[in-house]
Amino acid sequence: MKKLPTIGPLYWAMILSANTIGESGGDLISQTLNLGYLASTIALVGLFAIAVGIAVSTKSQHPSIYWITIILSSTAGTTMSDWITRTLGLGYGLGALAILVVMAIVFAAWRIVSPRHSVTGALTPLTEFLYWSAILCSSTLGTAFGDYISNGTPLGFGGGSLVLVAVLAIIAAVALFTNISRELCYWLAIIVAHPLGATMGDYATKEEGLNLGNALATVVLAVVFLAIVGFKMLRATGIWESAKSS
Repeated sequence: MKKLPTIGPLYWAMILSANTIGESGGDLISQTLNLGYLASTIALVGLFAIAVGIAVSTKSQHPSIYWITIILSSTAGTTMSDWITRTLGLGYGLGALAILVVMAIVFAAWRIVSPRHSVTGALTPLTEFLYWSAILCSSTLGTAFGDYISNGTPLGFGGGSLVLVAVLAIIAAVALFTNISRELCYWLAIIVAHPLGATMGDYATKEEGLNLGNALATVVLAVVFLAIVGFKMLRATGIWESAKSS
């Protein structure tokens, strides 16, 4: 049966990179290309649903399908969050609360039907579907929470990113040095990684940060993501270790 990719430093580097791409890419589609939050959300959630259908229907885990689905979840979560908080007018606080309620329902279903150690163990089609549902919810919540930290507090994009990096480091330390459930630590890290990706994405695109703009930032972040993928592939083939030893 299928399992998630190996969860290690490179996995989390790719998660953060994918989430950052999702933030700038979502803003590129909805704002720069002027598609709007609702139309962008419908299109991206549709693509995400197709990707999930392909991912769940395959009998083995394909890294390319997994990471394409992760990027689509982050991009769709960005536009969905903006639609909820801005177009519907719920604001960051109430919008985040509404998303949190939905995510709590998904997690409750996950706990009821998933086997023990489901994050590191085998995935049934149902648990994989719930996994992707939780990922989309956490991405949407992360964007709303990241926007709140960046715009609703004095921290701004840079300060917000630093605070979230510190929180992620604490979760990593808890996972490494305590007996707390690795599954709980995984989901806590996923939930924190999404707002971190949102704040870093905004820092790359906005005038208060690097001011790269949505298009250039998306290209740069995509290159960074592909570089991480290339490094991961080199390590998997043993070329990197051979180069180091020589």
